[in-house]
Amino acid sequence: MRDIKVTAVPAEYLRSVNQELQGTIEEVSYEVSNYINISRQLVTDRNIAISEAGREVVSGDTIWKQCNVYLPAGYDPNDTAVKYNVLYLLHGVGGNQFEWLSSNGKVDERFIICNLFDNLIAKGDIEPLIVVFPNGRSAHDWMDSSFTTEGTNMLGFYYFDYELRYDLIPFIESNYKTYADITDTSPEGILYNRAHRAIAGLSMGGMQALNLIVGGYRYDSTRFTGTESSWNNGLDQTVLTSGMIDLFAYVGAFSNAPTSSGGNVLGASLASSDHKLQLLYMTCGDADGVAITSYAKSIEGLIDQAGNHLGPYYQVLMKDGFHDFKVWNNGAYNFSRLIFRNSDEYAESGVVQETL
Repeated sequence: MRDIKVTAVPAEYLRSVNQELQGTIEEVSYEVSNYINISRQLVTDRNIAISEAGREVVSGDTIWKQCNVYLPAGYDPNDTAVKYNVLYLLHGVGGNQFEWLSSNGKVDERFIICNLFDNLIAKGDIEPLIVVFPNGRSAHDWMDSSFTTEGTNMLGFYYFDYELRYDLIPFIESNYKTYADITDTSPEGILYNRAHRAIAGLSMGGMQALNLIVGGYRYDSTRFTGTESSWNNGLDQTVLTSGMIDLFAYVGAFSNAPTSSGGNVLGASLASSDHKLQLLYMTCGDADGVAITSYAKSIEGLIDQAGNHLGPYYQVLMKDGFHDFKVWNNGAYNFSRLIFRNSDEYAESGVVQETL
């Protein structure tokens, strides 16, 4: 790990590669059984306790959602001998499954994020991988991208973990050639599978990566909680999540949003996990008026609480960086270079602090 230098994205990585080296994007639909309904209840087909969910749990009809999937050059669904790691990239509060693509922009008439992964793979920096761009709102109105603290679409951000675990990951791993197989729940299978999944997100997606994967709090509108908002934004924390370290060995948070839990909470969740987080990568622009405070809050005390349940922990500040894709593309570039490596490289714990 130490021989991989965290750097700004090389300019040429934002440009397109030769056509035969270009990956493809496909939009796919999948069925969701775990989501927030119009009555703010958690619809699920699983045995989830009300105390865990922090709200009423009911059965209900499934809904259909879409996600985008990047497939590397040469991906052949009929070649059963070749398998791939999977990276899930989460979007921000006003975005959707297209934010990393369309909102990030294009160079040479190709999405920048696709150019980035094309170059990383073509230049041998990373092994070919599958990248999934979900819609992070697990709600009946998941297509509503408005910012309304009282909306069920907003509440859905804080319940994406159930959809991810029970709906999206099973769909991806049953329809694509992945190393990971979520149906293998043996101790050996869990260890193997989590080493082949990674997740990261920008802004609200960064919050999800911390709160839902590492283990922080869910949030809801104070209109329904009857409490005061510590953020003065109409949202207050409700129940602590159990985290998803059993599914993911690598987590990235890029400019994590204000409702991200504090480092003491996140670290304590890691310490109580049955598994070690192999890599945590956090980054933010030092001029980011939206996220710099929450970034600092989520770092404070984390390493002390986590103990030996956390491997290499990267804290990367971007000088004069704002809440934008310059920071987030750098996050994706560096995070993807650090994940899916030899397990021995994650054995040593420690903080790596960099300013770019």
